[in-house]
Amino acid sequence: ENKREEKAEDPASGEEKTKAEMGSKTWRELAGELKLFLWNREERTCLGRTAASWGLILLFYLVFYTCLAGMFAFCMTMKGKLSPPTPSLSCFPGVMIRPYLHGFTIAFNVSERSTWQPYVDSMHRFLEAYDDKVQEEKNIECVAGRYFIQGGHESEEKKACRFKRSLLQNCSGIGDPTFGYSKGQPCVLLKMNRIIGYRPGAGIPVSVDCKVQKSNESDLRSVDFYPGNGTFDLMYYPYYGKITHVNYTSPLVAMHFTDVKKNNLVPIQCSLKGEGIINDVNNDRFLGRIIFTLSIGK
Repeated sequence: ENKREEKAEDPASGEEKTKAEMGSKTWRELAGELKLFLWNREERTCLGRTAASWGLILLFYLVFYTCLAGMFAFCMTMKGKLSPPTPSLSCFPGVMIRPYLHGFTIAFNVSERSTWQPYVDSMHRFLEAYDDKVQEEKNIECVAGRYFIQGGHESEEKKACRFKRSLLQNCSGIGDPTFGYSKGQPCVLLKMNRIIGYRPGAGIPVSVDCKVQKSNESDLRSVDFYPGNGTFDLMYYPYYGKITHVNYTSPLVAMHFTDVKKNNLVPIQCSLKGEGIINDVNNDRFLGRIIFTLSIGK
């Protein structure tokens, strides 16, 4: 009877015991703790911090982001005032070829149009900027055989010399829209990388030479070069940078491989030749030269 009376007198003890066993809190308790966290009237804190603490944090971030914004504004201002970068004496030109679709192997079968048409399409897209009409509208006729040095302020827009695709003759895609690929005599274009202020050849035009690399020399029996004898005319240099030399189009040399051994992998190295040109660095296959492979099937 006494035990029954104790249970009847203290029903809350049973609830506390059950709550302890469950190890959880009621929604009312959670709401109370949240309310206390948001605003503690006794300690006068909001989200666990006093007004002084919040003031110091806000002051810190105000100073931090003000300094960050000031540094960004300073950098943007200086960027507009800086002159275009100029090359050091250690800058030497590299080269690149077109078409460039699947690495440095140009492989196709003459009898299968689908194998060589992508190369042809790539060539036409690349030469759109060199169309005669485009060049006549945007650029000027220059004096061949000498550097086109332009004065004036560094920020002043520079004129660019015309390089018409018709200069590439049999590799222009005008007379033969297939660039020789339909005949097994492909054209490959070579472009010298741009270097601001660089004057290649020290007054003598840089030329291009191609030969078989580590293979039978008879695999490559004939190569024609355009324009002229395969040189980069001096009038296209120096280059003043994309900011001021807006309409500049890099000069090209076309290599027409008119007699290459069929059904065979023919590794070819085309190199720049001229004063100050470096083309024999073993660990850089693009410095002053480029190596690619022709694989022409019947």
